[in-house]
Amino acid sequence: MKTPSQAIIDAGTRNAAQTLAEAARKWPNTTALLIDGTRLTWASLDAEARLWARGLVAAGVRPGAHVGILMPNCADYVRLFYACAMIGATALTINARFKDDDLRYAIHHSDMDILFIGGQAYEYTDFHAMLLRLYPELADWTGGPLNLLDAPRLRMIYNLSDPRDHGWPDADALHEGAKRINPAEIAQLCNATSPDTHALMMYSSGTTAHPKACMLTHRTLEMIGAAFAERFHLAPGDSVMNPLPFFHMSTMLPMAACRAAGAAQITTAHFDPGDALRLMEEERVTFGYLSFPTLVNQIINHPDFARSDLSKLQYLHCVGPAETMQKYTRAFPSAQYINAYGLTEATGVPCFTDPEDPRDEALHISGRPFDGIMGKAVDPETRADLQPGERGEIWLSGWSLFDGYYKDPEATALALVDGWLRTGDMGHVRADGRIVFDGRLKDMLKIGGENVAALEIETWLCSHPGIQIAQVIGVPDDHLFEVAAAYVELTPGALITPQQIVDYCIGQVATYKIPRYVRIVDSWPMSTTKIQKFRLPRDFRPDEKIDPKSRTKAG
Repeated sequence: MKTPSQAIIDAGTRNAAQTLAEAARKWPNTTALLIDGTRLTWASLDAEARLWARGLVAAGVRPGAHVGILMPNCADYVRLFYACAMIGATALTINARFKDDDLRYAIHHSDMDILFIGGQAYEYTDFHAMLLRLYPELADWTGGPLNLLDAPRLRMIYNLSDPRDHGWPDADALHEGAKRINPAEIAQLCNATSPDTHALMMYSSGTTAHPKACMLTHRTLEMIGAAFAERFHLAPGDSVMNPLPFFHMSTMLPMAACRAAGAAQITTAHFDPGDALRLMEEERVTFGYLSFPTLVNQIINHPDFARSDLSKLQYLHCVGPAETMQKYTRAFPSAQYINAYGLTEATGVPCFTDPEDPRDEALHISGRPFDGIMGKAVDPETRADLQPGERGEIWLSGWSLFDGYYKDPEATALALVDGWLRTGDMGHVRADGRIVFDGRLKDMLKIGGENVAALEIETWLCSHPGIQIAQVIGVPDDHLFEVAAAYVELTPGALITPQQIVDYCIGQVATYKIPRYVRIVDSWPMSTTKIQKFRLPRDFRPDEKIDPKSRTKAG
């Protein structure tokens, strides 16, 4: 394991607000953020975040407080994140797709002190109405200290940019309070905020239980941002297209990289492929941090794609089966495809492919961990370390590990073992330290006594030119205990039947791995930016079952 560079080590001595201030000094007039027409330079972002920090202090927020942010992507979201960092408060970035039950749980479990909601989103998700359902006593509230039985620590709610007048405190009220606070107090609080202070509390995607709250420090966040900037040679003048939500590490990590390098982050509240193409051309985007096939597919299938000038694009990041990624390398010939591996508990993504590696290698490996981070494969039952190339559970160690789950020492102890993070992911680690991910430990099917990775079947299905996305789940079977069921999204214009999809597998994958059920869909149940497999219906009928033994390989 190589030692991190001095630049990465130095980044770990600062909090996010101090890195922002340094960016404002170095590159005051360079674009820091462009979101839905709002453009902020590093100097203006730093100045506005200081104003918001004064407002937080006036509202009673103190170091160590938990500040909830429930909004779509917007400039206020970024201002609030940095404002929290300036005064030593923890930004609780709440999944904007949470339903009532998960939101109620997060507000109570997180010991939230103050909550900001975004009224910009009311046409899509009405957070104000959601809170009224959770806490009916808010119906007559127009400000002043709260006293909610189910959320005893919550003392204030701000409703920002809501065109409807509900009488709740808004940004003007926050800024009015800021006038009472001396700017010097913010500078003192910022300097007193240790890099080991929690910068983020982020709820990881749940399955059947409530999501867990990951605690991430400024140290790990700033170091991973610097490591990203170093690997991809980010500099002022570079721009990162990153339309993912701010409550996800897939956005917080690139944002950390941008402030480390003076690069611009381009994002949006609601992804539109036409707008994304226009901005990528106009802003001369150099890094497409799109992450998921659901977004890339919309871009390459857009009618403006063929005539868009994306020649400045150097890198395209997305994660998916090799066959799908091969399609993307042909669609973006000037860009180098970047693969990755990570999870929230490792401060997002501590492992990317290296631009110095052969270009095709990114199709087959997840990448090389940043210097100072190491991976190994472990037998998931015996916990014995495996040899390079042997498949097992991926464990990670090094400076990027999270600080545990909030108020859940048992889950923390299960996840962190002797300085290693148990990821719950399967794969192997090569002799050169590069990681190859090949499925979730719990995303395994048990077919006729054989363990089968869903990703293996998905990879083959996505090699079909008419298949855009495939998701495989296990469903009960009287004969084999469990069989594969495939949900498939077709490429535009493709006309393929479930039977033809099964035929495509015959003779190419083991018979027991061939899906017995196939459903063609045009939308997916999503969490943040990930497809939620556990929400895919399992109500398959016997008459839907396809027996591959009764068919011969087509063609």
